[in-house]
Amino acid sequence: MKTGYKVADCMTMHPVTVKKETTLQECANLMKDKHVGSLLVEEKGKIAGIVTEQDMVRKGMAALLDPAKTHVSNIMETELMTISPDKDVYEAMKMMRDYNIRHLPVMDKGKFVGFLTIKDILKIQPQLFELIVEKFELREESRKPVFGGEEDEGTCDGCGNYSADLEEIDGQKLCPTCRENE
Repeated sequence: MKTGYKVADCMTMHPVTVKKETTLQECANLMKDKHVGSLLVEEKGKIAGIVTEQDMVRKGMAALLDPAKTHVSNIMETELMTISPDKDVYEAMKMMRDYNIRHLPVMDKGKFVGFLTIKDILKIQPQLFELIVEKFELREESRKPVFGGEEDEGTCDGCGNYSADLEEIDGQKLCPTCRENE
């Protein structure tokens, strides 16, 4: 499926970059200040890696690394998937879906020319959202409210509290306490 939009049409031309020796704390502050979810790591004028919010949490915070002393080079992803600026954004979205990534450096003849994110694509082609959600999995399904049985669980429409025993009364799902007060 071709959208008519090329990667070059929606990519960020000047993404936020950091050096390999930048600390995780500095990265977090930069992400906050620039309102971005990822940073490209630059070394000698080339892109050496990428660090995302997920990397910061899963590889940094969860591993109890000291954010003030740990360099981004310790957690950055160095095996980068890239895309060409002349590719259709549909191809970029498929690549993101297939590799479960949200950011793609854009390379032209071996040279870094931009950066593409899912948000960039969805701003110009929101109908491609369905393509990306095909890959999403419902995690922790046992903890999600599911309705349809006699003893439904979820959030009570009356009080807003969680209940393992909701019943639908007059179009509202109510817990035992709210049913008594009905």
